[in-house]
Amino acid sequence: MEKGTLLFLHAYPLDGHLWDPQVESLAPGFRALAPSLPGFGGRPPGPDTLDGWVDEVLAMLDREGVGSFIPVGLSMGGYLAFRIVERVPWRIAGLVLCNTRASPDAPEVRERRLDLVRKAREEGIGWLADQSVPLLLSEETRKMRPTVESYVREATGRADPEGVDRALLAMRDRPDSRPLLPTIQVPVLCIAGAADALTPPSEMQEMATQIPRATLVTLAGAGHLSNREATEAFNQALREYLAALPG
Repeated sequence: MEKGTLLFLHAYPLDGHLWDPQVESLAPGFRALAPSLPGFGGRPPGPDTLDGWVDEVLAMLDREGVGSFIPVGLSMGGYLAFRIVERVPWRIAGLVLCNTRASPDAPEVRERRLDLVRKAREEGIGWLADQSVPLLLSEETRKMRPTVESYVREATGRADPEGVDRALLAMRDRPDSRPLLPTIQVPVLCIAGAADALTPPSEMQEMATQIPRATLVTLAGAGHLSNREATEAFNQALREYLAALPG
């Protein structure tokens, strides 16, 4: 008997394989979908707005015959999860938010994203892996778990330059999701990395307090890619969350 469908939404500038450790160890009865978003994982570029991506994701779910589902979004995937929840709240059976934030980009971050768009258009994306690794991974991970860095570099190399541009614009122009937080009625699991410099645990905690039925788990030693950096602890938190869901 199928217990539910998890929709795994990956971080920038990676792909659906980010979630391999979770898909492979998912509790019996749950179905996993971990698509690569447009422009990543060998897919051609698509829309340059999160709402455009929502259209594509919902169409994919409809083709798969999925009714209700549980979005699991990390970083950029979390931004997309918020837009999905706002669009089809009646289809949301649960929600997992990892290393992400509900607030929009600050002005300086918006300008920094435009600088990266210009750099990608002028130079390509050969620099992207070197830039991404220290931002996405904790120092402990880079020293102790080199296979995680290898995945980041390989996945970044599969990104399409135009897809990178459009993802940067989509993130820059995303709306403020903070007004959505108190309206979320399903149980929510928030997962933070203790060593995440991009979305610190304190920011995740502040977000979680705005969601009526949220629980925050902070993973020691993990940076921004908590599911890869602390896989066993991440999977345990996810399994316990799924086991406690009603129905």
